[in-house]
Amino acid sequence: MGFGELFFLAVGLSMDAFAVSLCKGLSVKKAGLRESAICGAWFGGFQALMPLIGFFLGTLFAKAIEAFDHWVAFGLLAIIGLNMLKEAFSKDCDCNENNADLSFKTMFVMAIATSIDALAVGISLAMAGNVNIWVAIVLIGITTFLLSGLGVKIGNIFGAKYEKKAQMAGGIILMLLGVKILVEHLTAR
Repeated sequence: MGFGELFFLAVGLSMDAFAVSLCKGLSVKKAGLRESAICGAWFGGFQALMPLIGFFLGTLFAKAIEAFDHWVAFGLLAIIGLNMLKEAFSKDCDCNENNADLSFKTMFVMAIATSIDALAVGISLAMAGNVNIWVAIVLIGITTFLLSGLGVKIGNIFGAKYEKKAQMAGGIILMLLGVKILVEHLTAR
């Protein structure tokens, strides 16, 4: 997987954190550098950690499922992408007045919730083969940090207007990467 594909993967993974950051920005009275940095650090850190854990878990059983690993990678990315699309088309607005809380407990729970899909993507990266996991996690972490920090500012200025669009874009990107992995493996045989 090349740098461009890893970048699109990083953007796709960061869309959940971006959407939550938009809500944080909407909820706080004044979104400054502190609020942006807090959201960026929590979301970027967990988005980098979870694929690393998933990658190492995936390498543990990669040999056992080598014959159909591309289907596993495709399936995981498709499920995550479809779930993001489903959330984007739901009528519920995830933003509420409780989102202004930046405490350790709240941010820890939100960071885990927005990065569970990154764990599955880490497993997919192990199945995809020839991926430099260190480049991937640094790129995912930095991209999520920057987009989350930006999301707080955008949310504070424009409100929740972009939340659903971000989830939709992330879902489409992840599904397309899953299709690409599948096509590459099927045509390489």
